[in-house]
Formats: sequence, C-alpha cells, structure tokens
Amino acid sequence: MRLASLDSFRGLAIAGMVLVNNPGSWSHIYGPLRHAEWHGFTPTDQIFPAFLFIVGAAIPFTLARYRETAAGAHSAFYQRLIRRVLVLFALGLVLNASTAALEWAINGAPMDVSTLRIMGVLQRIALAYLLAVLLVLALSPRLQAVAVGLVLLGYWAALAWIPVPGVGAGVLTPEGALPGHVDRLLLTPAHLYQGWFDPEGLLSTLPAAASVLFGTAAGAWVKDAPVSSRVSLGLAGAGLACLLLGGLWGLVFPINKQLWTSSYVVLTAGGSLLLLALCYEAVEVRRWTWLGWPFQVMGVNAITLFFASGIVARLLGVVRLDDGRSLQLTLYQDLFVPWAGPFDGSLAYALATVAVWWLLLYGLYRRGITIRI
Repeated sequence: MRLASLDSFRGLAIAGMVLVNNPGSWSHIYGPLRHAEWHGFTPTDQIFPAFLFIVGAAIPFTLARYRETAAGAHSAFYQRLIRRVLVLFALGLVLNASTAALEWAINGAPMDVSTLRIMGVLQRIALAYLLAVLLVLALSPRLQAVAVGLVLLGYWAALAWIPVPGVGAGVLTPEGALPGHVDRLLLTPAHLYQGWFDPEGLLSTLPAAASVLFGTAAGAWVKDAPVSSRVSLGLAGAGLACLLLGGLWGLVFPINKQLWTSSYVVLTAGGSLLLLALCYEAVEVRRWTWLGWPFQVMGVNAITLFFASGIVARLLGVVRLDDGRSLQLTLYQDLFVPWAGPFDGSLAYALATVAVWWLLLYGLYRRGITIRI
C-alpha cells in the first residue's frame, strides 16, 4: 500500500529543502527563507523536521510489506535497514567531502580530509531513522509514545541540569550547550560544522528520532483508517494541539532548531501534522490529484534529489570563469539580478533551480524509475 498524499508531502518537503539551500546569493535572502539564527522559529525551520516526520510516516507501510511476505522477511528487513542506514550516512559523508574534492579535481587545490565534517543532514536522517525503527520493532504504540515523552523530557533535563565544564549547567549558547560539548568530545572540533558546534550533532539526534516517531504514529493512523475527512480533521486537531504545547513549552525551553530542543520537536510535529492533513484531504479525500502530482514527482525520488542537487550546487560554486567568479555567481548576477534585483533575483534563482530539478525528475517519474536507498 502506498498513499499518494505521503509522496506529495515528501515532495513538498524536499522542494522546500532545495529552495532554501540554493539562493542566488546568501547575502540576499528574505527572512522567512532563513533559519532562525539561534532561539526562535521561521518557516524554513519547519522543513527538515517535516522531512523526518514523513520518513517516520512511511515506516508502518514499509513494515507492513515485509510482514505480509513469506518466511525470512524478518531477516531481509534488518538487512535492508542496516544497508539503508549505511548508504545514507555514506552519501552524507560524500556530500561533506565533495567541495574539497571538486576544488582539488578542478582547481588543483590541496584536499585535507583531516577536517572532514562527520555529521550532516543525511547522517541525521540515517541515525534518527535507525533509532525510530528499532523502537517501533521493540515497543507497542503506547510504549512508543511513552518513549517519545521520556526522550523529550530527558533531553530537556540534560540540557538544563548537566553541567558543561568551564560553563555550568543550563547555558543554551553554541559554546555552552551540552550537545556542542558532547560533539567536541566525541567527534572533535576538527570534524564539526563550525569547529565548535554542529547543528546535526550526536546528542541532538535523540530528539530528532522523536520527530520521526511523531510521523510513525501519524502514518499508522492514516494506514489503518478508512479514507475520510475525519482522518484529516483528526490530524489537524492533533497538529493544533502540538503547536499549542510546543509554543507553551518554548516559554521555558526555547524553540531552537540547532539544538533540536524538545519544544521545537513538538512545535514542528504540529506543523507537520497540519501539512499532512492538508495533503491527505486534498489528494486522498477530494481526489485533487492535479494538486498533489507535481510534488509526487519530486517525492518518490526525494533522497536522490537532495544528494544530486547538493553535488551540483557545489560544482557550480567551484567552477570559476576567467573573471574569477564562480559559475553559480555568474548565473545569478548575469541572468537574474538585471531584471529582478538582488533579493527577488536570489529568490528567482532558487525557484529556477527547483524547476530544473523537477523537469529532470519528471523524466524518471514518467519512466517509472524510483531510485531506492
């Protein structure tokens, strides 16, 4: 069983990722398309947890396919699980190394792997997915909900009460927060995103797994319920409740994407539930396939799109023309700024990037090609 609304939601999330990751200029971005600098929330901060949510929503459908097959499926599922986690993590490492590798291959710059960043978006997806699936296999739905509560409350308590050497406890700054300290100890500063902090670090992957499990609960509900607007309303009601709870929790435990705080998990789970409710109502209930189909084109090959768009973006940034500008900067300044200006041109460049990738993925979609990770 495969719900088109889930593919539409996944496509919406990955389109958002490509959009915000490919501005014409990082100096000319409208506020809603930026992440909050630290505490706070913007629409862009909803995108990554929405993708993790939809990763979780697909888990009940994946498990059902294996449970319906012949003997030996249990072992086959674990083999596929481990393979998928390793491949996702490896692809993330390739992305992290790609800029230096391309600079070496194209411009002859020395390549230093001693500072290779270990974590990243794909690595977080891999580890959060692994943790979530293991909990789903080990626990009943009721105990899964208890586990989510314990993880979120425990993470809050850890950040509030466990002291960081030389700083103390409860200091939620990049230098003073516990997740950064753990990453500096285990991964070492040379392998972190900013040298002293990584927004996709190890400790904060635990609440990220809770984001996946919120999606798993929603996916199980949608999978077993008859298609009707009652499901959409139920999802929307749960979403509004999470938005309220996350917002209130944020008053005492700030909403922060880079720390992936518990309040941020609950708030963004609410946003994801509302988005899933809209996709479900439009695609499954009202059968507005014309509305969901464009996003399905991107959703069925979402990881492929994320990886390929990341490699191409880095390539465009590394290739330099005779005037010293990168190919990416040249395209932005020469094709988009003259008629749209710096800010609108930057947005137009990002939208054009999404459109080009949609056309490429449509070629795969039309031929029924799905690249499975």
